[in-house]
Amino acid sequence: MADRAIFQDFVVSRSDRLLRTAYLLARDWDVAEDLLQESLAKAWFAWPRVEEPEAYVRKILVTTYVSWWRRRWRGELPSDDLPESPAHDAGDGRDDGLWQAVGRLPARQRAVVVLRFYEDLPVAEVAGLLGCGEGTVKSQTAKALAKLRVDETIVKELRR
Repeated sequence: MADRAIFQDFVVSRSDRLLRTAYLLARDWDVAEDLLQESLAKAWFAWPRVEEPEAYVRKILVTTYVSWWRRRWRGELPSDDLPESPAHDAGDGRDDGLWQAVGRLPARQRAVVVLRFYEDLPVAEVAGLLGCGEGTVKSQTAKALAKLRVDETIVKELRR
């Protein structure tokens, strides 16, 4: 019973941050909520053995996102109806252009950028979460930053 209370406290205290991380990976609030829910459900089964809960759930979050991305189908069905406007806002509006540019990055580069710069994780930990080498994290970071710089340049040119 104590494990259940500790898990419940963890979910209450950390869900907002983990949901933002999921959103930055998926770029869709509904998918992010599903991603977080599935990650927390997976964590629940291993909870008695977990030593660092936030890192453990974050790893589940990233690996689940990557497996969903690899499957390609995300449960979307074509429709003639236009979707409703988004119910959530990603922040205070100051960095909307930046997050839109991050959203245009390929999934792996987006994951590296979110984990390195939003979650402020070291290269080694990002490599562990993504299941790749540190060199891959560094090269993906460099490629992502180069694309973001080009994207920024294009946006500035379009505003003129």
